[in-house]
Amino acid sequence: MKMKLYPLQFEPILKERIWGGTKLKSYLNKSISSDLTGESWEIATVENDVSIVKNGFLKGKSLNDLINELPEAILGTKVHAQFGKQFPLLFKYLDAREDLSIQLHPNDELAKKRHNSFGKTEMWYVMQADEEARLIVGFKQKSSPKDYLHHLENKTLLSILDTKKVKQGDVFFLETGTIHAIGAGIVIAEIQQTSDVTYRVYDFDRVDAHGNTRELHNDLALEAINYDTVETQKVYSRNENHSNTIVNCPYFTTNFIPLNGSSMISKNADSFTVYMCVEGDFEILYNNAIYSYSKGDTVLVPASLTDFQLAGSASLLEIYIS
Repeated sequence: MKMKLYPLQFEPILKERIWGGTKLKSYLNKSISSDLTGESWEIATVENDVSIVKNGFLKGKSLNDLINELPEAILGTKVHAQFGKQFPLLFKYLDAREDLSIQLHPNDELAKKRHNSFGKTEMWYVMQADEEARLIVGFKQKSSPKDYLHHLENKTLLSILDTKKVKQGDVFFLETGTIHAIGAGIVIAEIQQTSDVTYRVYDFDRVDAHGNTRELHNDLALEAINYDTVETQKVYSRNENHSNTIVNCPYFTTNFIPLNGSSMISKNADSFTVYMCVEGDFEILYNNAIYSYSKGDTVLVPASLTDFQLAGSASLLEIYIS
């Protein structure tokens, strides 16, 4: 018997971080008890952090189990052909109460060689930003390993890095090798390749509750850094009830949908689609059923669901692999 799939939500995987806070609870309504919750992993298949379905008759099943049973129906014919039974993306919300470490991620080639992992191309959508909140993205001017090391050793690295003041709705696309940090006072929706490989190069000399500093990865980072200047901020349209492209790269396509009323979605079965609700409330109408979501919710629409309707008043990120 063919299983009738439906829009899937997953239990959030919550991560305490030295820089985390309470906005995932106060702003996104996540059930957190810690005052240091930095991340909510919404859809993940990282080892030891695999998402579990929280709605419908598949409740309690892991995403990996579903993909193993129904690879093309979940992932899509094209995604399955490219990635096998691997879910290629990771979706998160982040709350930076303090500055994150200055870090970067290796490309696919280095990540495969060193860690047997994908690289980590990622994008950020700023959901909320305090006054004067900033991001660090890349170098102010073209740098070099020698120049970079000089500033790192003299604790003047910040002087050569580019900072951007941010507001709600700003989007940044970070290719691998881009040195970066999320600044204090920002809530972000993050879309990335499935990878947990991060090279931390400077952590503001912070210590944890036990007086320990966090591990740095400066030797690994040297070969992985892109020393050129990069243009990371994305400008995009906001046409109501339409999919406005923000990012279209080999790893994912992300569109912005300002939903005001309803929008019919008709697509092929090449790829799954994910919706991240970054503002408001919306519904998915499929197969005579209504599925309701609010700000901070993330939903995976299996690839086999090719015709459905979005309705409500919301700002949505729509993500798939093209």
